[in-house]
Amino acid sequence: MTTPTVAQTDSALAAGGAADHLTVLRDVADLRAQVAAWRGAGQTVALVPTMGALHDGHLALVRRGRELADHVIASVFVNPTQFAPHEDFDRYPRDEAGDAAKLASAGCAALYAPTVRGMYPDGFATAISVGGPSEGLCGTFRPQMFGGVAIVVTKLFLQALPDVAVFGEKDYQQLMVIRRFTRDLDIPVRVEGLPTVREADGLALSSRNAYLSADERARAPELNRALTAAAAALAAGAELDGVLTAVRGRIAEAGFGAIDYVELRDGETLAPITRVERPARLLAAAWLGKARLIDNVPVRPA
Repeated sequence: MTTPTVAQTDSALAAGGAADHLTVLRDVADLRAQVAAWRGAGQTVALVPTMGALHDGHLALVRRGRELADHVIASVFVNPTQFAPHEDFDRYPRDEAGDAAKLASAGCAALYAPTVRGMYPDGFATAISVGGPSEGLCGTFRPQMFGGVAIVVTKLFLQALPDVAVFGEKDYQQLMVIRRFTRDLDIPVRVEGLPTVREADGLALSSRNAYLSADERARAPELNRALTAAAAALAAGAELDGVLTAVRGRIAEAGFGAIDYVELRDGETLAPITRVERPARLLAAAWLGKARLIDNVPVRPA
């Protein structure tokens, strides 16, 4: 498949049509009509929800979706309900034409790009409260986030009714929250997680990496290095408090500022744990300049 140029993509987007076989859908009726046509042909559908500013991590989700289903729909929607007033909603990176070109090159069948008014029309008054895996970690430092994630992902699931949806493990707590409310609400969508996609030096791919200066970008991989070393120590039986203190010291020495958390959690429930007796996750969030970086690594018992 030939990757469309930005100009070709812009033209197709302006027409509300397709960019080199990528169908661009703007509202629920068109989305459901497209899914119904595929289902009428006996074909399956995967959904990859995103907030845009796509990178290779997102495209890996699309490729995994193609392995799991006949067609992949990627949504691009910067969801206002998961941002607090002081956060970066207005400056969050946006590049729909570039996103469409990347999706087309990855073999994505359709881009669903609704408007804020389309997702949250006048009078919208519904919320979803998720406990369990949303508690602590980013749920403490971004208390509005997971309610916003829950409502927008539920809407996307019900709008598209895909067979499977693919999310990255980089946002591990988010993945666990989505799995929880999908089970709790009996939404007939299989939620698939994909291991974190990283740069060669270990930095987890993230749209917010664009906020890093050149010097900060050079320091950023130390977060993953510290977590990886800590996971190995914990798996070997090291004492938790000492390991977490070492992680905090190492990333502070690398030039990180505020450290929101470094914690060990159960790999399935995200309940706090002190010993690795079953698969676990070591998770961290810390600030480097204007970027809040999150990362996690698996920890397996010896």
